Amino acid sequence: MTTIFFMWGFLTCLNDILIPHLKAVFELSYARVMLIQFTFFGAYFLMSLPSGRLVAALGYKKGIVAGLAIAGIGALGFWPAAALHNYEAFLGALFVLATGITVLQVAANPYVALLGPERTSSSRLTLAQALNSAGTAIAPIFGGLLILANTVKSGDEVSQMSAVEQAAYRAQEASSVQGPYLGLAVVLFLLAIFVWLFRLPALEESTEKADTSKHTLKDALRYPHVFFGVLGIFFYVGSEVSIGSFLVNYLHMPEIGNFSEKEATHYVSAYWTLAMIGRFIGSALLVKVSPRLLLGLFAIINLVLLLTTMTTTGMVAVYSVVAIGLFNSIMFPTIFSLGIEGLGPLTGKASSLLIMAIVGGALMPYIQGLFADHIGVQHAFFIPLIGYAYIVFYGFSGSKVRAVPTTTH
Repeated sequence: MTTIFFMWGFLTCLNDILIPHLKAVFELSYARVMLIQFTFFGAYFLMSLPSGRLVAALGYKKGIVAGLAIAGIGALGFWPAAALHNYEAFLGALFVLATGITVLQVAANPYVALLGPERTSSSRLTLAQALNSAGTAIAPIFGGLLILANTVKSGDEVSQMSAVEQAAYRAQEASSVQGPYLGLAVVLFLLAIFVWLFRLPALEESTEKADTSKHTLKDALRYPHVFFGVLGIFFYVGSEVSIGSFLVNYLHMPEIGNFSEKEATHYVSAYWTLAMIGRFIGSALLVKVSPRLLLGLFAIINLVLLLTTMTTTGMVAVYSVVAIGLFNSIMFPTIFSLGIEGLGPLTGKASSLLIMAIVGGALMPYIQGLFADHIGVQHAFFIPLIGYAYIVFYGFSGSKVRAVPTTTH
């Protein structure tokens, strides 16, 4: 299971490297290049309910195999997209890839949470997510070496080349994306075969097959801790993805780090590496400390770090923005496991809702991109600031399991 978490972390974080590469190749504005995250995380919103139905029909194990196969097909789509030199084709391939990861998220997150006692589900999911972070830590270095290794020429520089040189240059740009994603497609298909051959417990009592009264999504949302948890995932993923998406461009700014794009990828890797370290530490802490308390405290620390990032320059701004990764660490798995707490056969419905909320990663970076085009990248960080403020509320209050209001007839 942890291998699968590693893989989807790797694929998700590779977007942070695709963004500066495609921004330069297609000469896009910040808002337009954020369509990468909009497409990727938008798939979670659109495909979460179909994925929930697929997993309910197939069960957890076959659902995971299907997710890996769909993601593999999406990764293969990067080959024709790069050959066509078409931005929309990239977005299409990315949507298919993200659909596969949505199926994986719907199946794998609750599955890991259920593989043991409920009391330690936060700790278990945090440990699996630590491997997810290992993927996100390695991806920027891999992407920096293979995708951002060559300096992308501006439109003016390309127009001064001869037709033959232009064709050769475009082919070289395409191949820098084709190779890595072709390799990833092969790995995904091999993983699907591996899971298919592996014996995994069915855990059918917590799937929709065990739901004799056929509950709806609305029934799950009537639980306040589920409703607030959905908003928690929306704001957390939106904040995390917004920061990661802008890191390379932010650190490239002369008054901040003045790094080349390739050098900046090392700091993006550090951001995600700290998230991985935080998850290993957090997994141990969560066995002893209340997940609600730890979540609230980490969100407060991130508010302070983000304010520092917005109000300083130079290496202080660099270190404060990178340090946010450490305290992001436990947030997703903790919000997720608190959101499905004590739901029994409704677990699958709540899980689908929580995965839909990952759409925050589509909307918040795009909104931040609009502001970045007008008020600059540094000031636009007020968007994730709002997200962390909400998580403080969720940790200390919104995540408490309350009685469901009974409907009067």
